[in-house]
Amino acid sequence: MPGTFVRTIVLVALLALLAVVSLMPKEMLQGPEQQDTPPAADASPERAQGADAPPGQAMASDSGEGDTVILPKTRLPQGVDIPKAYIWISKERLRELPTEGPAWENLQAAAAEPLMPPDLSDQNDPTNVHVLAKALVYARTGQESYRGTVINACMLAIGTQRGGRTLALGKELMAYVLAANLVGMPADKDKQFRTFLRDMLSREFPSGKTLRSTHEDRPNNWGTYAGATRAAIAAYLGDAAELARTARVFKGWLGDRDAYAGFTFKARDWQADPEHPVGINPAGATKQGHTIDGVLPDDQRRSGGFRWPPPKENYVYSALQGALAQAIILDRAGYDVWTWENQALRRAFDWLNETADYPARGDDTWQPHVINYYYVTEFPAPVPSNPGKNVGWTDWTHAGTEARHRGE
Repeated sequence: MPGTFVRTIVLVALLALLAVVSLMPKEMLQGPEQQDTPPAADASPERAQGADAPPGQAMASDSGEGDTVILPKTRLPQGVDIPKAYIWISKERLRELPTEGPAWENLQAAAAEPLMPPDLSDQNDPTNVHVLAKALVYARTGQESYRGTVINACMLAIGTQRGGRTLALGKELMAYVLAANLVGMPADKDKQFRTFLRDMLSREFPSGKTLRSTHEDRPNNWGTYAGATRAAIAAYLGDAAELARTARVFKGWLGDRDAYAGFTFKARDWQADPEHPVGINPAGATKQGHTIDGVLPDDQRRSGGFRWPPPKENYVYSALQGALAQAIILDRAGYDVWTWENQALRRAFDWLNETADYPARGDDTWQPHVINYYYVTEFPAPVPSNPGKNVGWTDWTHAGTEARHRGE
């Protein structure tokens, strides 16, 4: 009898407790990492211990001395679905872009051209950027015929990487990923496209290289193109861990050897510190009394050994095509890439334009629009510009400056 009485009292107490809990606000039941409101924009450091990282973003350091992770400048809300946002540009900004003027007319003319069959094995195939042009015009105007053409092109691209190299895959595939994201693939085709993209991250080519290994081994244009496509795939798949790894390698390439230093460098004549080589020379670097601050040593070496005046080496701009594309995608995902390593990307353009007297030309003319947009600089940026090997049309998508767009 006493035991029955005690059990009755305990049961009543438990029911009362459950009733109280059910009335509590959701925020009181969640830990700080689970609440719906993200931290303030300046609350997250760029580098922190793995224990502080968002789920899936902690990565072991190359030195083996504990876990290091590159964090976004703002943490994304829990359960974020990256593909619901545009990977390349915000939906709000795209809706505000003009549908007149030389940049739009150039984009529209490219979108209106008939497509050649996609070929991911041909590193010079321009079909990819024309597919992107159609996707951008569709996203801005809703012209349905362009959407159908983009979807078909993305599906036709599957399998065409056979016989190519990771350089071609890095140059060609990213534009299709961005285009698919802009138009929204039908569910059945999206499933097939996603399976293909996941496979492309780790598919081994005859050289023994994969897209991932090329990004992490080659500190030149091969690696930057591969990194840009890797970032686009990760964002499309909503793979935060893959994107975080991409960011870490990219930060290492920009000069943060504590973030990543696993690259294989070749001739080091243009390195500021040959014993500690980097993708972009650090701020204030000099050699023989000349500034090499902002030089991309592993692409500038294509011009030969160090000499002055510096040769105008186009491989540098080729590497920057991949680097700027990586930066835009990572910025869209919340990474503060434009400030990394003392604004390494701006310094690269400073050196090319001011020291080497070598402004962008030809299919590199989309690049200064990006630099001017994010850094509020005034590098020569022709309108209309030409698309590059992996992306383009930034004279329309990134006209003006980000600060002006924000009303600052």
